[in-house]
Amino acid sequence: MIGRLSGVLLEKNPPQLLVDVQGVGYEVDVPMSTFYNLPHTGERVTLFTHLAVREDAHLLYGFGHAEERAVFRQLIKISGIGARTALSILSGMSIADLSQAVTRQEAGRLVKVPGIGKKTAERLLLELKGKLGADLGSMGGAAAVPDAQTDILNALIALGYSDKEALLALKTVPAGASVSDGIKQALKALSKG
Repeated sequence: MIGRLSGVLLEKNPPQLLVDVQGVGYEVDVPMSTFYNLPHTGERVTLFTHLAVREDAHLLYGFGHAEERAVFRQLIKISGIGARTALSILSGMSIADLSQAVTRQEAGRLVKVPGIGKKTAERLLLELKGKLGADLGSMGGAAAVPDAQTDILNALIALGYSDKEALLALKTVPAGASVSDGIKQALKALSKG
């Protein structure tokens, strides 16, 4: 596994780079967030990398920070999210923005990324919950949704209700309700509407 490259940046053709490491040129695909922070060609660069081995190719992906690579690896674990889509997500929004979207369960922010539809955005939010964004839940100025409320919301979305329907139903649930009671009350509210 190639975990890091350090060498001379020979070419920059978004989203691909050519990095010379002691006479060997590595083609590396990077998200635009990394691309914009690269030095000029001819200068030294260090990238954290992820090697994807497929039947027809060995593909190398590079990142300016280890955190960016970790998020990329979380994204590609999700069914239906390939490396290209993961790069697109990281190119379209910062890690902080993605974490905030996951914490607040805001599918609308993910849909703005090219190649991400509503269903994929909802799946991303569900899969990344607890793996990304939990530590940023109390940051960002807005009040975080309490854990039980978030669990109730995620359960309703998993049952096939839209974000809008789930949020409306969540308003009928008392603030101190447990997850199981909250889901029951929300489902009752949804069945009446």
